[in-house]
Amino acid sequence: MADQLLEKVRDAAEGQIDFEGQRFAERLATALLSIVGFISFAVGFFLQDIKLALFIGLGGAALTFLVVVPPWPVYNQKPVHWLQVPGNRSAGQGIIVDGKVIS
Repeated sequence: MADQLLEKVRDAAEGQIDFEGQRFAERLATALLSIVGFISFAVGFFLQDIKLALFIGLGGAALTFLVVVPPWPVYNQKPVHWLQVPGNRSAGQGIIVDGKVIS
């Protein structure tokens, strides 16, 4: 039972994101953390409540974590299509240098 649940969580966490998705996630995280930091500072300053400011900052960091870390489909809209290896070389053949195979 626990193994099945763990496998579902692992499948959900091992999604793919592309390079554009990585760039978007980084910009989104920077923007969200900046906005939350400003709001947290302003609330703490005007209300003179450091505890509230810290909770707002912590909540914003948790929200940013939930938005950025999981591999949402929006982060994989432009996947990279890799080229196929030309020829019939096998992976265990080694490196060819000056016509000689080096293992």
